[in-house]
Amino acid sequence: MANSRSCTPSGFSKIGFAMNTSNHHIWFTNLIVLLFLSFVWNPIFAQDPGTEKKSKEKPSLKDTLDGQFDFSSFLIDSKGFMPVPLIVTEPALGNFGGVLALTFLTPKEIPEGQTYVAPDITAAVGMYTANDSWAVGGGRIGSFPKKGIKYRAFFGYAGLNLSFYRTLPQVGEKEFKFNIDALPVLLSISKSLPKTDLYVGVQYTFSKTSVKPLFDTELPEWVTIKDFDAKTASLGLFTDWDRRDNFFTPDKGTILHLQYAFDDQWTGSDYNYQRLNGFLNWYIPIKPRWISGLRVDAEHVFNDPPFYLLPSLNMRGVPVARYQGATTAVIETEQRYDLNLRWSVLAFVGAGKAITRNESFSDAKTIYNYGTGFRYLIARAFGVRTGIDVAWGPDSFGWYIVFGHNWNR
Repeated sequence: MANSRSCTPSGFSKIGFAMNTSNHHIWFTNLIVLLFLSFVWNPIFAQDPGTEKKSKEKPSLKDTLDGQFDFSSFLIDSKGFMPVPLIVTEPALGNFGGVLALTFLTPKEIPEGQTYVAPDITAAVGMYTANDSWAVGGGRIGSFPKKGIKYRAFFGYAGLNLSFYRTLPQVGEKEFKFNIDALPVLLSISKSLPKTDLYVGVQYTFSKTSVKPLFDTELPEWVTIKDFDAKTASLGLFTDWDRRDNFFTPDKGTILHLQYAFDDQWTGSDYNYQRLNGFLNWYIPIKPRWISGLRVDAEHVFNDPPFYLLPSLNMRGVPVARYQGATTAVIETEQRYDLNLRWSVLAFVGAGKAITRNESFSDAKTIYNYGTGFRYLIARAFGVRTGIDVAWGPDSFGWYIVFGHNWNR
């Protein structure tokens, strides 16, 4: 591990998994899936073949380079079972909760000509939060490196207490609370194109969902009787172009994602609508210690999905589903400065719009967020930084425990 900043093996960006963050936008069906992907995938890393001999030694929590606290050796030697306890800080779920992920890592054979292959990960996850939301689930993330294939599979059961907001005539903005029970399933497979960083794939998500109002007033017009007990089933085609130098905490490079998905009777859904979404994350090293990041994110739905599946703004400091519309657009920049090998500070600012069908882009309210945070290089061998972000939105505050880059969450 010669690089004193981070040393991600060169094959990682092509062989390792790139979490499909568009799942944040199909936000409810995949919210439980995201808990699995974010909380299980981010803290778990693959084996670097160059350290195979070290696995016979007792794992150390100190780096041989600088003697500082570092998880690299421990993670390299953590083959097989690994329990992962984590904290939930999502404002929409009460700002606090706990996750326990029971994981099993299966190292992969490294094909000739490659230096790094991520392990297959199988996990079971349980969650409970301060607003009495809960979830259980299990899944697997795996690959066939020789064939350039990646896959994901997940199933779960969840009961979430969430608030939705609408602006009413003569009343203004009003909060509506719902209990939403769901049985989600996700299946995804993608294939790399020869001699490129481009993956193309197909993804299927299904959810059996029950909705119960947690208020005594008349049911709002944007909630239909069908929404109370319905099936959604989405079949999507996607492409990923990933040129980042590190999956977890990039210092340079770009990732571009595009997806188009259908919900219809022929997919198994009770609804008929389509969804188009995409994002671009761009990382630019301004100076050796100064990394500038730019994120552009957009989504649009055609026809009418259930109210809980409308696009919503995904921004730090803004609760999930706080701002919804038929179209959403977000732009955010993050500036990170490395104080030394281990410690970094950062600041970010962003703006977004959730545009309803009866308003134009210029008429839609602009939602701003801003905040700051710090990072500690907790696994130098993998370039993984962890820390805390604090963020402010128009009317809320959030704090986030982050593994890797926040845009991966």
